[in-house]
Amino acid sequence: MSEQKTLRVLDTGVMEGRLNIAIGQAIVEAHQAGRVADTLRFLRFPPTALVGRHQALGQEINLDYCRENGIGVARRITGGGAIFMEPGLLGWELALHRQTLGVKSLPELTRELCEAAADGISRLGVAARFRPRNDIEVDGRKISGTGGFFDGDTLFFQGTVLVDMNPTVMVSALRVPQAKLEKRQLDSAQQRVVTLRELLGDKTPGLVQIQSALTAAFSDRFGLEIVQGELTGEERSEADQLFHEEIGTEDFVGGIEEPSAARGDLTGRQTCPGGTITSYLRLEGPAQNRVRGALITGDFFVTPPRIIYDLESRLRGVYLDDLAEVVRAFFQEAGVEVLSVSTDDFIASLENALADQ
Repeated sequence: MSEQKTLRVLDTGVMEGRLNIAIGQAIVEAHQAGRVADTLRFLRFPPTALVGRHQALGQEINLDYCRENGIGVARRITGGGAIFMEPGLLGWELALHRQTLGVKSLPELTRELCEAAADGISRLGVAARFRPRNDIEVDGRKISGTGGFFDGDTLFFQGTVLVDMNPTVMVSALRVPQAKLEKRQLDSAQQRVVTLRELLGDKTPGLVQIQSALTAAFSDRFGLEIVQGELTGEERSEADQLFHEEIGTEDFVGGIEEPSAARGDLTGRQTCPGGTITSYLRLEGPAQNRVRGALITGDFFVTPPRIIYDLESRLRGVYLDDLAEVVRAFFQEAGVEVLSVSTDDFIASLENALADQ
């Protein structure tokens, strides 16, 4: 009889935003190296605006408001859209081996993990349901957002539970695109989200009960034995190094920005079920028929996330007539996994930029 697999459960409490992100990356690296078991971490943030891995910072975050109101700004290592976190919102992260999950695609695993999280939230007395691509809702309003990626044999997957929050601060800190609200037929971002406090009032459970419900749901779904744990010294040391050298730096957080229109960059957008892909192209050559540089941003999910930088590099020097063929070959050779976006969506975004000439 095979030995039952374990799920190490951690609660790291409230930590500064960029350090919180660095700890997640350190757990991934420790898990990849086989130094720690499958892990579920609960985490919380001081007031912090978190931009997605591939998003242009100033387009998604109201930096002036955040600066004036002492709100931290950080960049996630996962894709998706910008979110606002504060101590009343509970974050959770999973680092799981492919063998734990079975060999499945990222969209299939997203469904399984979101359904498990919805089960956990429902155990608290609300009817939570998974809504593709990666949301968990109660009566059509978002109570949890999720996202993740594969790095080797490790799946890193994050989510939230909106326990209690100040929606006015959230709306002020984030630049929620009007198109996203219109898509949901909403007047404001506040209508899109709902908290446990709004749903349950004085019966809102405490953090310990919420964490227990989620832990039990993940344990039941994947047949894992729960083991309470804590960060290892090695994980914390690696997190501190990542924080100081990469994730905590201004270069990492502000490294993706919308190019100035005055610089002559061409811009193209493609909106699809998996989000919006925005491409910026600069051309070169006497006939302006080669790519000098490319920047691809958006709230999409690809795995591994760093593959977008490889694609941008691959496009340099490519003749425009070969652009679609090069992108197709790149995605095929790289073994990229995507969530509700396709190779054709990336090509369409680039071709829409060329139409901007």
